[in-house]
This record gives sequence, structure tokens and C-alpha cells, in this order.
Amino acid sequence: MNIVNYKKRIADQKIEKYLKMFGAICIEGPKYCGKTWAGRYHANSETLLHTNTGEGSNNVEIAKISPQIILEGEKPKLIDEWQEATNLWDEIRTDVDRSGLKGQYILTGSSTPNREGISHSGAGRFGKIHLRTMSLYESGDSSGLISLKDICDGKEISKSTGEVNLKKLAHLIIRGGWPGNLEFSTSEAKNAVSEYIDLIINDDLYRVDGVSRDKHKMKLLLKSLARNESTTVTNATLKKDIKEIDSEDIDIDTLASYLNALNKLFLLDNDEPFSTNIRSSVRVKQAEKRHFADPSIACALLNLSEEKLIGDLETFGFLFEAMVERDLKIYANAFEAQNYHYQDYLNREIDHVIELEDGEWCAFEIKLGVNAIESAATNLIKIRDSIKENNGKPPKVLCVICGLSNAAYQRPDGVYVVPITALKD
Repeated sequence: MNIVNYKKRIADQKIEKYLKMFGAICIEGPKYCGKTWAGRYHANSETLLHTNTGEGSNNVEIAKISPQIILEGEKPKLIDEWQEATNLWDEIRTDVDRSGLKGQYILTGSSTPNREGISHSGAGRFGKIHLRTMSLYESGDSSGLISLKDICDGKEISKSTGEVNLKKLAHLIIRGGWPGNLEFSTSEAKNAVSEYIDLIINDDLYRVDGVSRDKHKMKLLLKSLARNESTTVTNATLKKDIKEIDSEDIDIDTLASYLNALNKLFLLDNDEPFSTNIRSSVRVKQAEKRHFADPSIACALLNLSEEKLIGDLETFGFLFEAMVERDLKIYANAFEAQNYHYQDYLNREIDHVIELEDGEWCAFEIKLGVNAIESAATNLIKIRDSIKENNGKPPKVLCVICGLSNAAYQRPDGVYVVPITALKD
């Protein structure tokens, strides 16, 4: 299809690869992260399934009654928001089996569908791709002078990367990586994300599974998650936070069900704990690190402006960490690496861990200012040496990702220092 002004995504390469491997692919991710445009870029025809009035509104009923009509068209065929008619999954699987051809269908979905009516998992026929909001490199806000893969491969780096200021970083965090918001001012972007959150609460949360939820309590939970962005707080702590800050109580089971609904909409993107390949005698905690799909969501919920963010450097640091970890996930996914965080019972933490396909792993600390580089590097070295002493597998690479550094280099102790505004996959 002829797509004008399409900003290429790092995931495009994986989409092309999967179209050669599978009969159909499914691109999943939060609403407005660019799934439809990515699908269109690789498709030759399309059908949009919309339940609202307007273009495509009748296609849902057609898909449920006569699915073969929806499957017609030049391949690859894009079917947008396929989960509105889940019977399409089995129809496409059958068609893929019948033809034996690869790259026939591209499905996009902004929620995890109810499996009712789906008789087969699609294993071997469908390839799934998780699309996140745009990284700084994809949005044009990172020069891309330094490759994350090169760092993970231990290659030498030494480049001047230019000056960055706090105001610019604050803008990038509040604006977020939503493709439709890239040209917005900070205040325009914040307003757009606030409207996005209201839409989720007032409409999408009901549509995802047909369950009515207390909108006020959902908003309180979202605000609590925003206050605890980039931390490992438990559900019990979230419950306590809501009661202490907002004088409102929520049942722990209700809270868990609300979190599950947010997960189904791909609004949460938590980091799992890393431990399986360390094989150290040091006990590792199993708590997930909390993240929204994009740091701009937390900013909108906390009503943050550039001035407020700069005036609260602790909050700035947590949200900067969230933005960096979003980017690291996007970049690492390009070379089939996995992302985690590390926290042990000796109260030592590594902000981000990337595990490579060969089992080697790389440790990353994330710091806003250059004044924290020394302590971050020291922390990484101490943890690496402790893992060695406890007969564990130490990290292959140590790296500090910075906000305000004007150069990318490797220190004499071997620790990399890289500004996020110079990083790419």
C-alpha cells in the first residue's frame, strides 16, 4: 500500500522477517502506538474493524457472519483490531493451512482478546510482535551514533555526542513516544495523553472484557502506579498508597483484577526479575519493576509540566529511567535479546539487564546526571565481583546510560558511559 510520510520503526525488520516465516502475523500493543500504520506499510490490502460509527463500522458484523469476505484481497492482507471478531483467528489459521503460503495476513490488536470461540492457539501459523511507542531513535530525538548491540558485543566506542539539557529531556518524557504526538508542544502532548487515559477508563476497560469497573478507583490506581513508576512496589503497597494519599480503600483482589485489565490493554510494560542464569548463591528477589507502556502516561496522571519535573529531580530520575528502559526494550528486541531488572536480598540493584541469545548478560545503570556516573559504575563493579565470588555468572558488559553526558566512551575500568540521546539498536 502507498503510505505517505511513514516513520520507519525498528520493528519493521522483524515484521518482514516474520512474514517470511509465518502464514500470518499479529502486531500487538497499546492503542495509538502505530500498529495500524506499521501494518499498512507491509500490507497490500486492508480491512478495518471498528465498533464505533463511521468507516468500517459494519465490518465487525460481516466478519462474524461471513468471515471469508474479510479475508478477500491482495496479500498480505491487513485486518485491523481483529479482536473485535475473534472467530477470524480460526478462519485465518484454516486458510493458512489450506494455502501453505507465508505472509498472508497481518493482524493488529490493542487488547488481549477473550479466547472464547478460538479453538486453536495458532502455534506455527502465527508470529506475534509487540509494538511499543516510539524510541528516541525512531522519533528522531536520538542521533543513533552508538549501537546497543555494539555495546552488548563489547566493541570499543569513543564519540562526542553533543550537549543535552534538562528542559529537552523533560519535554521528551512528557511528550512520550506516541507517533501522533511527535510534533506537539509539551502542554499539547500532556493534554492529548490525558484524553487518552480518560478514553481508556470510560470506554476501553469495559470493552476489553465486558466488566463494569469503578472508574474513580481505577483512576486512583493509575495515579498510584504513576507515583510508583520504575519501582518494585507490591500490590499491597499500591493498596496502602491509595488509602494514604487519597483516603480511599480498594480490595486487594479488586486491585489485582484492575491491573489484569490494564495488562490486557497493553498499558503496563513491567520488567521481570532476572536470576535464572546468574546461578549465584545470593538470593534474588522476584518482584517485577512497574512501568506504564510510556512514561508520558505517568506524567499526565501526575499533571507534570517541564517546570514541575525539573523542580523535582527525584521524580525526574524515575521517569527518565522509564523512558530509557522503554528504549532499551525496543533496541534489544531488534537482536532477539531479553530485558529484565536485578534486585537481591542484599539490597543491591541493577536498573536494567539485557540477556543475549547465547546466555551472556549485560548490566545497565540509568542516571540522569553526569555527577552520578562514578557511583553507578562503582555499584556495577561491586555487584559483578560479588556474583563472581558467589560462583555465579558475572555480566559480560557494564554500562551507565546517562541523560546529560555529552560523550560516549569506555572508562579505564571497562564501564561504558552512553547518553540515551545517542543510542540506537
